[in-house]
Amino acid sequence: MPEDKIIEPRLLRGFRDYLPAQMNARLKMIATIRRVYELYGFLPLETPALEYRITLMGYGEENTKQIFDFENPEEEHVALRFDLTVPLARVVAQYPDLPLPFRRYQVGPVWRADKPDPGRFREFTQFDIDSVGTSSLAADAEILLGMHDTLRALGIERFLIRFSDRKVLNSLLDYSGIPRDMSHGVFRVLDKLDKIGLDGVTAELTLGRVDASGDKISGLKLSQQQVDHIKQFLAVPKGTRREVLASLGRLFADVASAREALDELGTICDALEVIGIPDERVALDPSLARGLEYYTGPVFEAVLLDAPEFGSVFGGGRYEGLVERFLGRKLPGVGASIGVDRLLAAMQKLGLAELAASTALVLVTVMEPARIAEYQRLTWELRQSGINTELYLGEEKGLGKQLQYANRQQIPVALIVGSDEFAKNEITLKDLKLGGLLQDKKKSTSGKEREEWLKLSRTAQVTVPRDQLLQKVKEMLARPTPTPEPGR
Repeated sequence: MPEDKIIEPRLLRGFRDYLPAQMNARLKMIATIRRVYELYGFLPLETPALEYRITLMGYGEENTKQIFDFENPEEEHVALRFDLTVPLARVVAQYPDLPLPFRRYQVGPVWRADKPDPGRFREFTQFDIDSVGTSSLAADAEILLGMHDTLRALGIERFLIRFSDRKVLNSLLDYSGIPRDMSHGVFRVLDKLDKIGLDGVTAELTLGRVDASGDKISGLKLSQQQVDHIKQFLAVPKGTRREVLASLGRLFADVASAREALDELGTICDALEVIGIPDERVALDPSLARGLEYYTGPVFEAVLLDAPEFGSVFGGGRYEGLVERFLGRKLPGVGASIGVDRLLAAMQKLGLAELAASTALVLVTVMEPARIAEYQRLTWELRQSGINTELYLGEEKGLGKQLQYANRQQIPVALIVGSDEFAKNEITLKDLKLGGLLQDKKKSTSGKEREEWLKLSRTAQVTVPRDQLLQKVKEMLARPTPTPEPGR
């Protein structure tokens, strides 16, 4: 092909590829989350990436600005979904025979025309659970419990789920003498508290500030007295859920609108206490705002304590008006969403998500190309026994190069059959994970430790009769890789 016809391979700004090692880790994580969601009885749902543009409009100025919209071949105005919750509302309205409450889970990509930054992309994956058609606060408690159990199932021990109630923030507006029509602006600023700190929040509530990039952020022009009331609210002491609830009761003692919010939070606290969820894992934090405008009741957010720089990895809340746009009447719902890519990145940093380049557990090497059909037979037998197996089909003929390929793909076991093995009806199996560990330790061991490792090395490669193949492979895959204690 002429050089001027060659197309440069490149990605759109704000998008990325997921190579096999990343995809394997993502799919494993998604499968774990799905098991928890199904344990709770949630049902799977899939919706199109594209919706009519009008379907996605009306959920806040910020969301409207971030919509990817265009005309389809029929000259209709369409747009890429910016989350999975609005399409859910459309589904519930469009299919009136769905049983209520409709409890669904969904995983898929969403798109936002946001400014790309390191770690911020225009396409990313969410994994949601929602219960639509129930006003029971038991549903909100279930979402919190589902968040808790999901993070535990992923092997994360040090996390904190915070919850509050949008009605608490409405009561804050009444307490501070701030008009309700300023709620979106005030809540949006409070939602930044963890990112910009109290000084930054104060600046944005009053005269404004200049951010790190030099952009001017306009302030809300609140009075000093109004800001002082907000600071009193933000200064509510941390403590157990009951202690925080009591502090809020004292602060809002003269605010009539606070009664409903405090009752709702008390009901959720009751459920968490009866089940035994500790305050250290699920805490009441009245400053929690959440950014989306459609939340109307309890809101939730989870952070990883050993990776706080990733921010919220799991969050949601209660909404009342999403389906109203389609049905003309309110239909309550509550849900939460995982930012799959953000959570996976955090888990990788914490060593909880292993990047494995291959799905295979065994590589069948090919030493005698003329007998490829016999290698295919061996491969087929392993697969029929439920063992993920790859037959080496590359151009390299030498065993060393094929084993290097297996190591690069992180395939733990190699099956080797050369002319000697064929003649004796035997199979040689090599534990590549153990063999690599032994090689690393070979030069650093001495004395009794060296003798132990030499003894262990005899199990890294074994030759067995052909009829013992399946049994031996399963043994190799099942045994843990030994880790010698330092100084022994």
